[in-house]
Amino acid sequence: MKVKVIPVLEDNYMYLVIEEHTREAVAVDVAVPKRARPLPGALCTRAWRPNTGSHLDHLHLPNSHPFQLLEIVGREGVSLTTVLTTHHHWDHARGNTELARLLPGLVVLGADERICALTRRLVHGEELRFGAIHVRCLLTPGHTSGHMSYFLWEDECLDPPAVFSGDALSVAGCGSRLETTAQQMYHSLVETLGTLPPETKVFCGHEHTLGNLEFAQKVEPCNNHVKAKLSWAKKRDEDDVPTVPSTLGEELLYNPFLRVALPSGSHRTPSPCREEAVRKFTGKVAPAEVLEVLCRERASFERAAEPLQPQAQALLALQWGLLSMPRPK
Repeated sequence: MKVKVIPVLEDNYMYLVIEEHTREAVAVDVAVPKRARPLPGALCTRAWRPNTGSHLDHLHLPNSHPFQLLEIVGREGVSLTTVLTTHHHWDHARGNTELARLLPGLVVLGADERICALTRRLVHGEELRFGAIHVRCLLTPGHTSGHMSYFLWEDECLDPPAVFSGDALSVAGCGSRLETTAQQMYHSLVETLGTLPPETKVFCGHEHTLGNLEFAQKVEPCNNHVKAKLSWAKKRDEDDVPTVPSTLGEELLYNPFLRVALPSGSHRTPSPCREEAVRKFTGKVAPAEVLEVLCRERASFERAAEPLQPQAQALLALQWGLLSMPRPK
């Protein structure tokens, strides 16, 4: 199984998963299926090309030209048959409609009827198969009520499994809670995603690692794993290379949203002060309440950072078709 990491928009990731024997490919979270014509002064997008194995080749492209998904499909010589969409938000699903038009017969899967061009709605625990690749669908509500994460593995393969977590789980953080209760979000993060094998590679939906780790350091200022990861992430940012993937085992060491409590029935040994430090920060004891305070504090922490300038926001929205141009009279 090969995973192509494709940065698009301002900080999004979409992915191309390739079954190397059958050459069948599955795309995850298609925000943009092809190149966009840049607007003068529009915000820049960085691009990288992942190599086989664990390393990433740094590839400089003009900043206004993000990778074209179909270009990569053609270069790899694969057949793109399916799209897996984690949730309905435009920056994860807007490209589905155009991609389905360009590839008749394309299957678009997800758990929310609001997903663009949805072919079939998935349910929690459903399993799919693409050649040797198994996919287990994990409903992970929190960011949205219909958020689905995808756990992938291959039989008799030494490569670790992978989870495509969209906005449910990111490196050192998670997406904001928008449509569900804190208890549901706790179940998604700790009981569902938190119990996957620790070697699982985590491919998330956004490059929010630096901000997430800065918040994690505020929550646990004495956590050396946070300090080390933050130093590493700053170097990655300076070199313009992605911080994905992480592993679930790493996330359990520095992601405060996974450190609110051990999952029910877990046999893992708690790390020193794992729950105590996070509970002390929030002033709460019950895991769901701890998580709720973390989400609220993370939102305040983010608002305190310098916001995107209104003019730049408008340019980005216009570039990706979120604002309509006035029709000439």
